[in-house]
Formats: sequence, C-alpha cells, structure tokens
Amino acid sequence: VKIGLGHPALLAVGGLMVVFGSCEAMILCVEGIAARMRWNPFVAGSMAGMAGNVPELIMLGFVLAAKPRLGFIVVAMTLHVGAMAFGLYSGLLPRDASGQARLPEPLVKLSTDQFAGAAGVYFATGLIMLLLRSFTAGSHGGEGLGPADLYIIGALLLLVQAVGVVELIKRFGSTPDRGEWVSTVEEVEEADEAPVPVSRIAAFGALGLVTSVIGGHAVGDFADILVLRLAEAGYSEMVGALVLSIFACAGGYIMIASAHVRGMYDLALANVSGAITQNAVLVMPVALIMLAAFAQLGVIPTLPNGAVLPIDLETTSVVLLMFPPLLILWKAVKDDGRVSWVESAAMIAVFGLTLYFLAEHG
Repeated sequence: VKIGLGHPALLAVGGLMVVFGSCEAMILCVEGIAARMRWNPFVAGSMAGMAGNVPELIMLGFVLAAKPRLGFIVVAMTLHVGAMAFGLYSGLLPRDASGQARLPEPLVKLSTDQFAGAAGVYFATGLIMLLLRSFTAGSHGGEGLGPADLYIIGALLLLVQAVGVVELIKRFGSTPDRGEWVSTVEEVEEADEAPVPVSRIAAFGALGLVTSVIGGHAVGDFADILVLRLAEAGYSEMVGALVLSIFACAGGYIMIASAHVRGMYDLALANVSGAITQNAVLVMPVALIMLAAFAQLGVIPTLPNGAVLPIDLETTSVVLLMFPPLLILWKAVKDDGRVSWVESAAMIAVFGLTLYFLAEHG
C-alpha cells in the first residue's frame, strides 16, 4: 500500500515522538508515587497504565461517534493485539537456569481472575449474539444488541474492574519484601532516597496526560488516513481495524519498551498485562456504554429494529474469539506463577492464529 508523505508522515512521526515523551513523563510520575505510597512496581505500573488509557478513550469516543461499528471492532481487536504483545514480551523476560520466567504475585493471583472473568463474559456474550442471529430472536429480532444490553454488559465488566483495582491496592499495594519486587540494583539504592516532592509528581503526571492526549490525537488521525488508504486498496475492514488497534496501543508499547530497557521488568509486565485486562474490563465496557448513550442522544443512528450494535460475522467473531486468548493467558500464568518457553511459544501461536483468522477471514 502506498502511503503518501507530507502531512500523514508528520502526524505519524510527530505523534509517536510526543507519545514517547508522555510515556517517559508518566514513568517518572509513577516512580514518585510508588516511592511515597510504598507501592511495588507492578501496582504502580498498573495505575500508570490506567491513566494511559485517557488518550485512547478520547480517540475512541470520536471514532464511535463517526463509525460505531468500526469503533467497536477496533476495541475488540486491541485486546487481541495486547494478548500477542504479552506473548512476545514473555519471551524477553529474564529466566532462571530451568528456562522459567518469574511473574509478579499480583499478576498471578489477581490479573488471572480478571482474565477468567472477562473470558466468561465474552464467551457468553458471543454465544448469545450467535443464537440471537441464528434464531432471529430477542427484542430486536436478532438484528443486534440494544442500549439496555450494552449498559448491562458494560456495567458488569466495570464492576470487575472496580473490585480488581481495590483488591490490587489493598492486597498488593505495599512492598513488605522489597527484594521480591525490585528488578535492578539501582532500584534498591533509589528506594533509600528521599521521597519525590508532590509538586514534581503532579507536574510529571500533568505533562504526561496532556502530551498523551495530543500525541494520541495525532496518531489517531494518521491511523484514520492509513485505514482509508487500505480500504481504497481493497483490504478488508478487519485489516483496517487491526491497524487502528495497533496505533491505539502505541503509547503502551513505548512505555513497556522504556521500562524494559531500564530493567524495570515488573513495571513493563504491569503495562503489558494491563493492555489486556484494562481493555477487557475498562475500555470495552466504556465503549459499550458510550455506544448506548450516543444512540439514545441521537449522536449515532439505530438500526431499523432499534438495535445499536449490529450482530454480524465481524462483530460476533471478535467477541467470541476473545475467549481462547484469555483462557490460555489464565492457564499459562495461573498454574505456577512462571512462564516457560513452551508456554511462550503456545501463546504466540494461539494469539497469532487468532489475529490471522480475524484479519483474513473475519
């Protein structure tokens, strides 16, 4: 596909550079908060990841208002892309003599519960969508999901997120055994330094959020142009959604890379796992609620029978195929709290196959 230079290239390069700077600012902010609150790197990284969803949600709101169906597919594809990122990153983690990579306790004991809960919700939702369409049943004659459906699904998923955040801070917020969590000698030395001033933390946080919004808009505009060119070249809608989902996660990927290079493996893991859990139980439910609200406010049109989200091959497949990635993530992480080379290879194979099927046949 030939993508012209000029304005689109400036949006891409400039947007990514701004996003990179915002991620560095967020990491500095998180380090300060973690030091003052005595949070371990995983909890601190999880909080930073949630703050990093702001530009994605802003960009998503505009996409949903303009193209509600495509926006929903993009959100679902983002989870699949995040799962692939987790599988790939698991192969970069430091390993012991037996080839096992240790995983943080919150990821093993809490995030896996969110994986399992989200897997159940999406599997049930996908099956219901399939049954409604097959038997032309439901309030909208199998045409799609209505506002009430979207509100209920969104509220239940947000409940999982809210309880998860409370449990994360309550159970794993402190660091009783510092050596269990720090990843480098430098972190041990820095832990003894004076806490970072609140004003500096606030400044880095504000800088990170503002620049992430600016960078997110620029990257989103470039992605829209790229998807348009892909459509003109004859590529499927799912390929365009895949490209959009990759750009939507650009900030998170840069934060993961920055943390990894600095040896902050727990912080990187918090972001790579958060790209999955937060998409499943935060970004997706917010998107569903926005769709329902937009339809009731007249921002987006409803389908002839009053449905908001149509039930078709693309929307059903992206929901139903969320189950296999979440299931293997739960199994690979939960069994022993470590990741072997076999588990890394299996995750990459399953996630890659799912993305291939969605892009090629979805």
